[in-house]
Amino acid sequence: MDGSIPIWVYYIIGFPLLLGPLVTLHELGHYLVGRWFGVKAEAFSIGFGKEIWGRTDSRGTRWKVSALPLGGYVQFKGDMDPASIPHPEAAANATPEERDGSFHHASLGKRALIVFAGPAMNIIVTLAIFISFFMMFGKPVPVNVEEQMTIGSFSEQSAAPAAGLEVGDKIVSIDGEPVVGFQELIRAVQLYPNTVLDIGIERDGEEMVFPVRTYSVEQEDRFGNKGTIGLIGITAAAEQSRYDYEDVGLIQSTQLSLQQTGMLVDMMVTGIKQILVGDRSVKELGGPVTIGKYAGEQLSLGPLAFFNLAALISLNLAFINLLPIPALDGGHLAFYAAEAIRRKPLGPRSTEVAYRAGVALVLALMVFVTFIDIAKLPFFGN
Repeated sequence: MDGSIPIWVYYIIGFPLLLGPLVTLHELGHYLVGRWFGVKAEAFSIGFGKEIWGRTDSRGTRWKVSALPLGGYVQFKGDMDPASIPHPEAAANATPEERDGSFHHASLGKRALIVFAGPAMNIIVTLAIFISFFMMFGKPVPVNVEEQMTIGSFSEQSAAPAAGLEVGDKIVSIDGEPVVGFQELIRAVQLYPNTVLDIGIERDGEEMVFPVRTYSVEQEDRFGNKGTIGLIGITAAAEQSRYDYEDVGLIQSTQLSLQQTGMLVDMMVTGIKQILVGDRSVKELGGPVTIGKYAGEQLSLGPLAFFNLAALISLNLAFINLLPIPALDGGHLAFYAAEAIRRKPLGPRSTEVAYRAGVALVLALMVFVTFIDIAKLPFFGN
């Protein structure tokens, strides 16, 4: 961090610098695939609400920046609103001229691909960033992996000795999944505070499995952000975080990026499950204020940290948009799946009720996470 620049400057710059390109690329995915299929776009907006800048191109698309920078949309021909919520009566009564280039008169497959293209673009952005990292820095390979995975000692809080683990045991798996390197072990454990995990070890050439309960620790980073993680309270027999970096090409970088992305998706799903069942506090959710705070903090650490956050937020955007909630991309895709199975669209009444409920749910979630954001600000006393 450059100490001459106040952190609030990074907050102001970081938020639009992070979300602006990610939202633009998401909507560009919708727009480009729609244009490929001959669907006309009437408006392409970054942000919601009142237009603060705009221009109309030769195809009749209004490109604009709007006042509320919390998203964006592409409004295709035939859309009655920016969310592309179908209005069956208007679609059925459309004239031949109105049907030409209309989103709702495109084939089911084309509509599904146009909708999926937005989240797909965000996934591509995540993969591109990770591929770039692996090609620049290489694949991390743990040094002295045998000693890294060998237990050297236990902490006082550790339940591992009582569960049967001993100094000298080599850890080989967590809940049946193999782990290589101490940092991989940490990642496999820290998402599960106060949880019993099956720790697979190797002792005298024999493999054994012991159920060990993790304990909970609240961590705080250099910016004061707090989070709860799980630990099993062991120390490795060798330096725990020493890695070499092996040069990799495009193909292997792509494979590693897919693995990294899959791991992050698994972490997101696990985190949501834990919040739903009460294993984690809803205070760990974050909305626009939290995103802006993290964006500024990571920007202050340099471009690599900022791009790493961009990859994570881009994947989050894809994940959230693919949830089967009406008014989100995933909700549209769920309706299209139902239409494909029934071989006809859902009834207008059920469609309207579902989309109204979906919009209400999305708005309620936005208000909820924003309230959590504000409540976490220092002047509210956390």
